[in-house]
Amino acid sequence: MLKKTLSLILFFAALTFAEAQEKIRVACVGNSITYGSGIKNRDKDSYPAQLQQLLGEEYEVVNFGRGGRTGLSNGDRPYIKEPEYKAALEFLPHIVIIKFGTNDTKPQNWVYRHDFEGDIEGMAKSFESLPSEPEIYLCYPAMAYKVQWGIRNSVIEDEVIPKIKKVAKKNGWKIINLHKATAKMPEHFPDAIHPDPYAAGVMAKKVYKAIR
Repeated sequence: MLKKTLSLILFFAALTFAEAQEKIRVACVGNSITYGSGIKNRDKDSYPAQLQQLLGEEYEVVNFGRGGRTGLSNGDRPYIKEPEYKAALEFLPHIVIIKFGTNDTKPQNWVYRHDFEGDIEGMAKSFESLPSEPEIYLCYPAMAYKVQWGIRNSVIEDEVIPKIKKVAKKNGWKIINLHKATAKMPEHFPDAIHPDPYAAGVMAKKVYKAIR
C-alpha cells in the first residue's frame, strides 16, 4: 500500500513539474511585416524574434507570418489558405497576435471591404476556440509611409483601423496599436512599408507591454 501511495505521489509530482515547465506559447500571425521581409537577419531582428528576446525563456514565440497575405478570405492571397495558418492552429498557442490590414488595402482586395470585419473575426475565433483557449490580440497595421504596391495608409487609418476596433470591442479582444507606435519614423521603413530592425524592435516592445 505504501509503495502504491509513493508511486502516486511521484507520478503527480512529475506531472506538476511537467506542467510548470511548459512554456507559454505565442503565435505571431500576419503578413510580410510579421514575417520580417526586408530584414537581413529576420531570425534575430523580426518583431517576433525580438519579442522572444524580451519575453525570455518562459515563453515560446513562433513567427507564422507569410508575405503578401490578406486577412480577407477573398483577397488575392488569403492567409487562411496558407500552411502557416494551419501550423499556427496546430501550435495550440496560449496567446495569439493577429496583424492584418496592410495588403488588404490594395484596390483589388479592398473591393471586399465589407467582408473584412467578418473575416478577421472568423480567423480570430478559430484560434479562440482551440483547446488551449488563447488570449487574442488584434493589431492595428503599422504605418505605410507612401502608396506602394497599392497599399494605402489613408485606407488603413480611415477604414481598416475602425473595423478592427469594432471587431475587438464586440468580442472583448485586446488591441495593440502598432500604427501609432510606428508613426513619425519614416527613416526606419526603407521601402515605406516594411520596418527595419529598429522599427521591428519598437513593435516588439509594444506587443511585449501588451502581453506583460
